[in-house]
Amino acid sequence: MATQLIIAVNNDTQDQEYGVSGVEWTDIDLANDYIIFTAGSDTVKDGESLPSQDDLNQAGVVLDGVGKTVDVYLLADYDANELKEIHNMGNQDKRYVMAFSFDGATASEPVLEVWDDSNLNTTNSVSLGEGTPNNSWFRGITTTLSSPGTDWTGTALAGASTGNFLWLNDQNGALSGADVLYCNLKVVIPSTAEDSGSETPLIAVKYTTN
Repeated sequence: MATQLIIAVNNDTQDQEYGVSGVEWTDIDLANDYIIFTAGSDTVKDGESLPSQDDLNQAGVVLDGVGKTVDVYLLADYDANELKEIHNMGNQDKRYVMAFSFDGATASEPVLEVWDDSNLNTTNSVSLGEGTPNNSWFRGITTTLSSPGTDWTGTALAGASTGNFLWLNDQNGALSGADVLYCNLKVVIPSTAEDSGSETPLIAVKYTTN
């Protein structure tokens, strides 16, 4: 049987490993759940029901010619109809934020990529750099072996070009057995950003099995 993957986010304020008793991790329903990057509002915050598009637009980050790092990250938990804050995601020295739990060995090292949509073939959206991966607003850092540090820079995430995806095992190769890998993400909006609107890029984790 092929190795299976569970992706989870830490909805606790404690920076503790996936599966630790007393720490709230949520397994992501890959068909229905999604992550919201937002300025937040009275209706788009921890504990509220899933927002409408109007709610999301009103809670969006305002583009005013000043570079910004997004502060609020929420999991939209479809089954619970609830927004759950991912407290440690973003520009923080936090290690256990997103977990990738594999129940067996892999034939290749798992990687995390960000694409325009589920076709996984373009990075033309504004937030992914409009075809220039290094201009992506999405930044990521692998934290499997250590915390990212204060004001971490990370990797500009867009597509599968060299230097624009994450090696989730810190370039240590395929997994020899069951293991949990980790990363942190943040969104950095440049001061030159002018376009407003809603985009829904897709986060993909790729690996092969024997």
